[in-house]
Amino acid sequence: MTATLSILSRILAAVLGGYALAAAFATLLAFTLPLARIDAVLVGLVANFLAYALAVLWCFATRTVWKAWAGTLLPASLFAAIAWAVGSPAAS
Repeated sequence: MTATLSILSRILAAVLGGYALAAAFATLLAFTLPLARIDAVLVGLVANFLAYALAVLWCFATRTVWKAWAGTLLPASLFAAIAWAVGSPAAS
């Protein structure tokens, strides 16, 4: 992979993968924190910014492009699956 494609892929991993990770993390916190619903949502939204910033840093700090993608999409998938399981009406 050329340097230009590597950088472009890392940018896409940071933007798209970071967004997926941050959104799934915020949703997971909103569903699982033992607070009032509005407080849990607000904590999730604030933590969303931290998760996104860390995901962007991860994408450019890791050695390979594959680790950048895996480091954002695998946790995002895990967070989304847990949030879906906890937040589904059958779980109530």
